[in-house]
Amino acid sequence: MSTQTKIRRTTVPQIAARKGGEPIVSLTSYHAHTAAIVDQHADFILVGDSLGMVMHGMDSTVGVPLDLMIMHGRAVVRGTQKALIVVDMPFGTYEESPNIAFRNAAKIMKETGCGAVKLEGGARMADTIKFLTERGIPVMAHTGLTPQSSHVMGGFKTQGRNEDTWPAHEADAKAVADAGAFAVVLEGMVEPLAAKITKQIDIPTIGIGASADCDGQILVLEDMLGMNPWTPKFVKVYGQLGPMIEQAVSDYAADVKARAFPTEDEVYR
Repeated sequence: MSTQTKIRRTTVPQIAARKGGEPIVSLTSYHAHTAAIVDQHADFILVGDSLGMVMHGMDSTVGVPLDLMIMHGRAVVRGTQKALIVVDMPFGTYEESPNIAFRNAAKIMKETGCGAVKLEGGARMADTIKFLTERGIPVMAHTGLTPQSSHVMGGFKTQGRNEDTWPAHEADAKAVADAGAFAVVLEGMVEPLAAKITKQIDIPTIGIGASADCDGQILVLEDMLGMNPWTPKFVKVYGQLGPMIEQAVSDYAADVKARAFPTEDEVYR
């Protein structure tokens, strides 16, 4: 009989209970290998629809289909043991009605094994969040800059620069909290507004381009590893994997052309 202690995943109630406590650590991940690395340090991992742009070369997240999210969600769940896995609901899978949102959210959870879903929108999505949570679907909300609405917003624009808009953002955050969301991502939001919202609501706020006063932080893994040619202002680059990968590929190509690879060490006799 094995004496190994089974590793238990972080749960939704455990994340919710971190409000005002130790900051919540999160990153995105889209496949098993990187998820296994992130799993050692993150409280939750987001399988974000940003994978459409990061991994599939799309111009925005709008074109990401549900099946693609499920495929990547499965990979991340398989590669992890500890972190709560949250999967984004892609554009067009939840806005039409609470019933359709439930059908697609249930499909995501059943087919990936994830612990929660995330959807974008504030007060306009409150009824849907309430509908889902009452039926056993844990929901992480997302307000501020909502990438799926970039066409309506006129691009990826920082939210809250005009203080007259603050009451609407505050109302959005309060609405999703009251509806039953266990946490809310605040994206692309001016620092004082994000800090104010964090104090106003009872659920954890997860900042991305927001405030250090948020209850947690999230970044796109490839951004903070220096793998993208353009880095947003709010990203701190913790590694330079892009240049490292390019150099490694260049060295490999040179060895192949010079017949310096494979050597005796890399062939079978």
